Amino acid sequence: MSIGDVVTLLRDGVLQILLLVSPVLVAAMIIGLIIAIFQATTSIQEQTLTFAPKFFVILAVLALLGGWMFTSLRGYTVELFQMISRMGR
Repeated sequence: MSIGDVVTLLRDGVLQILLLVSPVLVAAMIIGLIIAIFQATTSIQEQTLTFAPKFFVILAVLALLGGWMFTSLRGYTVELFQMISRMGR
């Protein structure tokens, strides 16, 4: 296994993580921004007002995109195991 293979493995792993996490983070960031604007305009500073909507939006995103996330992660894992079997030869 060469240095190039290790770099490719690490790069693909980081890219896979970013690809899987980005929809959840973007959704949480957008809903957080909307709630922050709402709190600033109404002067309501309730802590549960920020937590509960983010929680439900994250659950909704995971419910909608969970299948795609699992399929993507499964494909990456299968590719890793195939790479391991090729290295043993």
